[in-house]
Amino acid sequence: MNAPTDTDPLRRLLAIMARLRDPDTGCPWDVEQTFETISPYTIEEAYEVDDAIRRGDVAAIKDELGDLLLQVVFQSRIAEESGLFSFDDVANAINDKMVRRHPHVFGNAKERNSETQTASWEAQKAEERQSRDIHGLLDDIPLALPALKRAQKLQKRAGTVGFDWPDANRVLEKVDEELAEVRDAMAHGSANDVREELGDLLFVCVNLARKLKVNAEEATRDANAKFERRFRHIETTLADAETSMSDSSLAEMEALWDAAKRAEKA
Repeated sequence: MNAPTDTDPLRRLLAIMARLRDPDTGCPWDVEQTFETISPYTIEEAYEVDDAIRRGDVAAIKDELGDLLLQVVFQSRIAEESGLFSFDDVANAINDKMVRRHPHVFGNAKERNSETQTASWEAQKAEERQSRDIHGLLDDIPLALPALKRAQKLQKRAGTVGFDWPDANRVLEKVDEELAEVRDAMAHGSANDVREELGDLLFVCVNLARKLKVNAEEATRDANAKFERRFRHIETTLADAETSMSDSSLAEMEALWDAAKRAEKA
């Protein structure tokens, strides 16, 4: 059986997915999938888009965006088969939302600067939560978000009602306080105490990032990348010297780390 040949790329993709999900002639793997089994792939594809963007690989960005679009089409097809909603419903919902949240573009509102528009956007989201019978301010922040990103969203949302520190200096004081509690737990507490206090310290550090207008998730990714670069420098340098990390002392490896650090700053 030939593949769908619709000249509209999106309609062709929808037809391909419908064919793949056909219980008689489709792909057994695709037919078996559910919302729950596909969800991890959706998250993974979003990260792969982000990775391609960070690497500046335009061809990969195109491919990864296609993979992410497939996830939307896949989930929409599963929903349509159950009579829940269709891809068109998904597209119409986001169309309506974007118009609703941009009254300064599609309506009569006069806000033109980003600060005022951000406040308007948050107000629109609050109205939408109420219309969906979501009354708790934090109730719709997804549990599946990465922990640092979710912490920053929780803090930002709480800040909209004034539950927030006034400035970064006050948060720094709290960082010192939480660090002292980590030290106390290490000296006198249980493993669970240490875990809890470390969690509190990390949470406050995210708040410090927010106050400094730094994305905590991205800052941590950058720190990960920096660690990888410098670690690889140690590996490569030792390999060039025909030795290995297991045959080197910590002092020798730290010296190479510092050399990599100086080279980056230079």
